[in-house]
Amino acid sequence: MKNLLLLGVLGTSLFLTSCKTANTGDSNTVSAKEAQTRRAEALKMKGTWEITSVDYDKSFKIKPFDEGADAQCFVGSQWNLIPNNYTGTYTINGGGDCPTVTQPISFEVTKFNEFKFKKVMTGEKAKHVTAGYVMELQNLSQSNFTLVQNVNFEGNTIKVYYNFQKVQ
Repeated sequence: MKNLLLLGVLGTSLFLTSCKTANTGDSNTVSAKEAQTRRAEALKMKGTWEITSVDYDKSFKIKPFDEGADAQCFVGSQWNLIPNNYTGTYTINGGGDCPTVTQPISFEVTKFNEFKFKKVMTGEKAKHVTAGYVMELQNLSQSNFTLVQNVNFEGNTIKVYYNFQKVQ
């Protein structure tokens, strides 16, 4: 009789544990469907992309991503994105007043249509890099997308639009 009672208590506790409701208070948890949708969106970014234009209020001098280069130096830059491990590189071609730069990055696309990336230096692990950039991802398709960066300057927000086109 004791064994039957013990078995009943264990069975009931196992049943109650398995029927526990999901914790919806954690903003980092996503449903399986949402995770699949986010993954499918990120996979659209796979490949090599070129910035075809950088649009912003030209009365300001913008030097994006701490490269010391004018925003127009990024026109023609190549971005190789590998979404299966969320890594990539961008390359500024140089010439004129523009430096030649190849920069490894780690990136993610969030459920809020944010493209977050951080520069990863040689020998560094991405998980140890805390600084990075957050931009709004707009109009993502198989052939193009736009990243919008909000730059704060003297209490004003300047929007910088990076327009990408798929190369391969």
